[in-house]
Amino acid sequence: MPDHSRWRIPADIATLLDAELTSARTSDDPWPSLERAHLLSQPWAWPHTRVHLAMLRFAMAQRDRREIAGQIIRLAVAGPGSLAGKYPSGNTGRTTMRLTETAPLPADIDNVLTRYTSAD
Repeated sequence: MPDHSRWRIPADIATLLDAELTSARTSDDPWPSLERAHLLSQPWAWPHTRVHLAMLRFAMAQRDRREIAGQIIRLAVAGPGSLAGKYPSGNTGRTTMRLTETAPLPADIDNVLTRYTSAD
């Protein structure tokens, strides 16, 4: 039985996720790191929700009303979508993409996620 579930993120991915969130907090432009954090977090309910909370905080700090509204909507669906295994792979989590829009994952993220999600 795997040591992870849709609730508990594997340790190696958690480490990468935390690094991206730290980068977002210390960067002049947090969005690229937040988008990468989102891609890493999508298969797991709590981490996925946590990233959308971080995105909401940054949108509020930037007073970006469109992004704030988009993140509130995404917060409502992120956890349940991850639990159900129904999330748009490659979606950056931003309002620049539709809620259900998919895209190719960056190779480095795809390589690490494939170890845990290929059987989903």
